[in-house]
Amino acid sequence: MFWRLRARIGYGVARRLFHWSWLVKQPRGWRWLEGQFARMANLGDVAAQSFYGHILLFRGQGLGAREEGMRLLHLAATAGDAKAAYQLGVLSLAGNARQAPDGLEAVRWWTLAAAAGHPLAAQRLADLYRDGGPGLPADAARAASFVQRAQELGL
Repeated sequence: MFWRLRARIGYGVARRLFHWSWLVKQPRGWRWLEGQFARMANLGDVAAQSFYGHILLFRGQGLGAREEGMRLLHLAATAGDAKAAYQLGVLSLAGNARQAPDGLEAVRWWTLAAAAGHPLAAQRLADLYRDGGPGLPADAARAASFVQRAQELGL
């Protein structure tokens, strides 16, 4: 119980200090911040998994950090985090050196994100269905339904 409380307090402080650029530029400060983010993400907090997953994906050094970021984003997305699901859709459609672009996987993640209220996911789904994509034929009816969903969500 005490460790969970300590992790929550440390995470809250670290999130506030994350906006102080001078601290982020200090290696020792950055390591402390990462430790707080990692601790909270490992305790299963969905918001922390999404936040730290994005940090590792975009600011992490090396393939291991990128893979851990993708793992954390996957955990957060399956728990219902819209931003994590959207980002996994972007990664699926882009592909990488080990995996070809996959339109069906992008549709899966963007559908989860749109259902959770992410307006850009609905817009990207509409574009993908209108133009077609890797492994996904064009479908005007689905494109129109996702255009309507994007408008409902504010785009």
